[in-house]
Amino acid sequence: MRIVIALGGNALLRRGEPLSAENQRDNVRRACVQIARIAPGKQLVIAHGNGPQVGLLALQNAAYGATDAYPLDVLGAETEGMIGYMIEQELGNLLPFEVPFATLLTQVEVDPSDPAFQHPSKPIGPVYSKAEAKRLASEKGWSIAADGDQFRRVVASPRPMRIFEIRPIQWLLEKGTVVICAGGGGIPTVYDENRKLKGIEAVIDKDLCSALLAEQLDADLLVIATDVNAAFVDWGLASQKAIAQAHPDALEQLPFAAGSMGPKVQAACEFARHTGKVAVIGALEDIEGIVQGTAGTRISIHTSGIEYR
Repeated sequence: MRIVIALGGNALLRRGEPLSAENQRDNVRRACVQIARIAPGKQLVIAHGNGPQVGLLALQNAAYGATDAYPLDVLGAETEGMIGYMIEQELGNLLPFEVPFATLLTQVEVDPSDPAFQHPSKPIGPVYSKAEAKRLASEKGWSIAADGDQFRRVVASPRPMRIFEIRPIQWLLEKGTVVICAGGGGIPTVYDENRKLKGIEAVIDKDLCSALLAEQLDADLLVIATDVNAAFVDWGLASQKAIAQAHPDALEQLPFAAGSMGPKVQAACEFARHTGKVAVIGALEDIEGIVQGTAGTRISIHTSGIEYR
C-alpha cells in the first residue's frame, strides 16, 4: 500500500511555542511515533508544512544587513533539508535499521501569471500583534493578514503545476525507501522568457502539492494530518458535527475556513476525484484508524452525499 502523508504545521511547531530547534525536534519525534505504527509493509511518502520555519529563517536573514535578504525559494530549500533531516533521524530511530530514508529537495513549477501573485494569502512565520505587524509591513514591504486575534505575514500561494523530481521519488519508493519530499509545498519555480528555470517569491500550499504528488505517484491513500480528528461543519459552535465520509461534490458545497481547513478539503477532493482513491483528513494520533478506514473524514467518489459521526 502506497501512502502519502501530509503533515500539518502542528507536527513541527505548535501554536505559541518558541521557534527553537528543541521544540521542533520534540514535535517531529511525536509525529514519527505515530507514523512508525503504520510503516511496516507500506510504501511511505511524507510531505510537511514549513511556514514557521521559513518565517524564522526570513527574520534571521533580515537581521543581517550586509546583503540583500535571501528569497523565499532558497529559504524553502533550506527548510526542506532541515525538517527532512529531523524526520529521517527520528523515524529511523523507530524503524528497523535496514529501512532506507531519503529527503529530496523538490522543485515545483508554478505559473508566473497565477492570480495568487496579485492577492497574497499564505501565512508564514510567527504571529504578531497588530501594531508590530503594521510596523514590519511598513519597514519590509510585507503583506499582512489577521490570524485569529493576531497577525502574520502573507505571501502569494500559486497552484502547483509540475513536480520535477517525481521520477526519482518513484524510483526510491520502488526500492523500499521512505521518502520525505515536497516540504512546504515544494520549492516554487518558474520558467523565464529564455526557458530557464528559476525560483520565485511564493509559498505553494502544502496540501495541494501533496494531492498532486499522491496523484502522480498513483498512491492508494492520501492522509492530510492536522490537529483535529475530522473536518467539521459549524466548527467552534455548539452545533458542530464531525464529517465521517463524503463525496467530493457534496463536501465542496460546505463552507470551510480559507486559511485552514479549506485548502485541506480542496486537496482531498481533487485527489479523490482525479484518482478514484480515498483521501482522509484527520489527526495524526488516529493514523492507525485512518489507514484501517475507521477514523478521520474520508473523501471518495464512491460515497454518496455526506455522513456525519
